[in-house]
Amino acid sequence: MIQEVFTNIMRFYDYLLKRTDARVRDYPLMQSPIQMTLILLSYVFLVLYAGPRYMANRKPYHLKIPMVIYNFSMVFFNAYIVYEFMMSGWATTFTWRCDLIDISTSPQTLRIFFILRKKYSQVTFLHIFHHSALPWSWWWGITLAPAGGMGCFHAMVNAMVHVIMYTYYGLSAAGPRFQKYLWWKKYMTAIQLIQFIVVSVHISQYYFIKDCEYQVPIFIHLIWMYGMFFFVLFSNFWIQAYVKGKRLPVSSENKPKQNGLANGTEVTTLANGTHPENGTVHYTNGFAINGKVKEV
Repeated sequence: MIQEVFTNIMRFYDYLLKRTDARVRDYPLMQSPIQMTLILLSYVFLVLYAGPRYMANRKPYHLKIPMVIYNFSMVFFNAYIVYEFMMSGWATTFTWRCDLIDISTSPQTLRIFFILRKKYSQVTFLHIFHHSALPWSWWWGITLAPAGGMGCFHAMVNAMVHVIMYTYYGLSAAGPRFQKYLWWKKYMTAIQLIQFIVVSVHISQYYFIKDCEYQVPIFIHLIWMYGMFFFVLFSNFWIQAYVKGKRLPVSSENKPKQNGLANGTEVTTLANGTHPENGTVHYTNGFAINGKVKEV
């Protein structure tokens, strides 16, 4: 019984590999799903176990400059992806309805192959799932339907959202003086929710259009399920962050008290614990944490 199941799995695997689009067979990591699977498993292992274990007794790294460079690089990269999507069909030949996979080798068709996905920096279930399951499913998408027609609409919309999202991340990483420009953080989640609604509505056309013979319908079903699934996850984030207020930014008025001071500010204290007199204080190079002086 087990051997029969294994044999059927291998037959299905061979069938999928034989259907690999000839236009992408020579691309890096496209010869087999094994490489991509190992990379994604390594990513999950690093984020959930190796990374936290390595950093357990180490101070946080100050990565301000790399983060600013990375985030704004993603802004330009995703803007380029949107442009290529538009030029490869969505602003030229596509109908925005039942657009089939283009199997030709025309220059316009080949432009659409430069599609990658990237998302999120928080180590949550949403983050882990997005960075592991989606790249794996995208491997199969590029393997079987690289010029994906209506099946690639969600990637273009997602790249648009990434332009906005990484702009926010870049400004946030640039330092406190840019915080006044980040009042629209709440609307980032709203934009993402709208994204999933738009994607789900667009892909749902497949179920109502007569004679829409999209070549690989399994991706239509996956896109619809992903759209609904992420809408639920992001809706939960919205509720936790902005309805229940669990993720609202901490202001000077609502910070917890430390060492008896209401503002939660970093407290500098005298080394011998004495109180300042006449408003003149000679401080040590330290600050108080729960009543103890920590040198800096």
